Amino acid sequence: MTDIDTTSIRSRLEDERSRLAGAAELLDHESSGTMEDELGELADGSSDNHLGDLASAMYDRELDEGLEDGVKASIVEIDAALGRIDDGTYGICEVCGKPIGAARLEALPWARLCIDDQRRQ
Repeated sequence: MTDIDTTSIRSRLEDERSRLAGAAELLDHESSGTMEDELGELADGSSDNHLGDLASAMYDRELDEGLEDGVKASIVEIDAALGRIDDGTYGICEVCGKPIGAARLEALPWARLCIDDQRRQ
């Protein structure tokens, strides 16, 4: 393992995981109903409201789903970083086996790759 203060990194990762879990819960709660629940009379097509209302609601729903997917993916990456701290491989590039730069880990504590290998991907 590199000369990294994994105690402070673990704390940052756990704080970020907690924040993201809260965001995921909020996003899930906001989109938990059906489109009919959200749109009311717009959903059955019998309303004389503008079709743009339906399109806007569908766009918002898809945006929320995309954000939720991104949040969940970040949580997976954070969990993997916590696992690397536990097994002593934190801060080591998964491709070349060299240490990941401290500045990179400071900016992105769940980084799996050194900057050179990340650029190649």
